[in-house]
Amino acid sequence: MEQENEEATRKRSDDQQIRSKRKAMAHRRTSGSKLLMTVLYMVASCSAVPISDLLDRASQGSDKLHSLSTTLTQVLDSHFPPIGRVITPRPSTCHTSSLHTPNDKAQALQVSMGPAAQAISALPYRGGNDIGQDKISKLINFHFLMSCFRRDSHKIDSFLKVLRCRAAKMQPEMC
Repeated sequence: MEQENEEATRKRSDDQQIRSKRKAMAHRRTSGSKLLMTVLYMVASCSAVPISDLLDRASQGSDKLHSLSTTLTQVLDSHFPPIGRVITPRPSTCHTSSLHTPNDKAQALQVSMGPAAQAISALPYRGGNDIGQDKISKLINFHFLMSCFRRDSHKIDSFLKVLRCRAAKMQPEMC
């Protein structure tokens, strides 16, 4: 008799554990469903930004960036004596010069948008953090890096404007 009572008690305990697990699983499913519904609601309520708007914003930002880099380069130029401009390296020796990118809008318009054009290349600056030992060399090297940045920002600006025109399916002459 005692053995039967123990078995009955164990069975009730097992049944309670099973019910408890089922209840927990049902609660998890309900929580998961609530999370899924919340995510779906958020996705449905958020409107997608059209690619043309994104390219417009990117083009405006790159235009501002190029304008700022041009202004800063001109300000730096005004602080250099004529001899200082002669010893400054040319932008053709920039660390990004090995990247084959169009220099202006006319060249960017000639780029086909095939798989090769969609590959992204990155060539980090390998000059280190120390751009000079004294004030003069630091100023010359900073001016050089700024002229590289100005040149590259012009390339980016031109290319984004061409992409914006292509996304709008405009004729190249209208870009």
